[in-house]
Amino acid sequence: MMSKQLDMFKTNLEEFASKHKQEIRKNPEFRVQFQDMCATIGVDPLASGKGFWSEMLGVGDFYYELGVQIIEVCLALKHRNGGLITLEELHQQVLKGRGKFAQDVSQDDLIRAIKKLKALGTGFGIIPVGGTYLIQSVPAELNMDHTVVLQLAEKNGYVTVSEIKASLKWETERARQVLEHLLKEGLAWLDLQAPGEAHYWLPALFTDLYSQEITAEEAREALP
Repeated sequence: MMSKQLDMFKTNLEEFASKHKQEIRKNPEFRVQFQDMCATIGVDPLASGKGFWSEMLGVGDFYYELGVQIIEVCLALKHRNGGLITLEELHQQVLKGRGKFAQDVSQDDLIRAIKKLKALGTGFGIIPVGGTYLIQSVPAELNMDHTVVLQLAEKNGYVTVSEIKASLKWETERARQVLEHLLKEGLAWLDLQAPGEAHYWLPALFTDLYSQEITAEEAREALP
């Protein structure tokens, strides 16, 4: 009985998809709803490059192209952010690169495309930070400690050893090890001119750095 219902639902879904092909390709909200409907019956329209879904809807191509764009944006900004970028910043940069006549792309689309890249073993990762995500585009080894420090740095764009010790109740050595690792991977900048103690800046979280070419030392002055 259940399998009959599923077959029926699948057939209806295929009909729905043929009828609304254009909307699914053009409208990000419609695309999310469609993906959710597919997930209900365990169909992944992105799973294979060939096959009914991708051939009829072109969704496979859509996410493949989006994946290529994401890689291009991440490579272009890697010298500045070390391979970490907020989902919002990535979204802005991808939209900028697509031009105004291209299909609209939502943050949900980006997450789906990144998950596909991740499955290919490209070093991509998604790190939850506050109410958003950091996208990692380099195969750096980041464990739970690193992630917690990235989350802590979200508020100001930088973090200090004292702040880590106070907030996370860690020993100095543990805090230093995590920060040294982020420096080594190019994900953090060390500012020794900061008042009090050294500041470890996370350029991915400090969006003003994208609009102006400034160094970590000058970054402090850009803060309101």
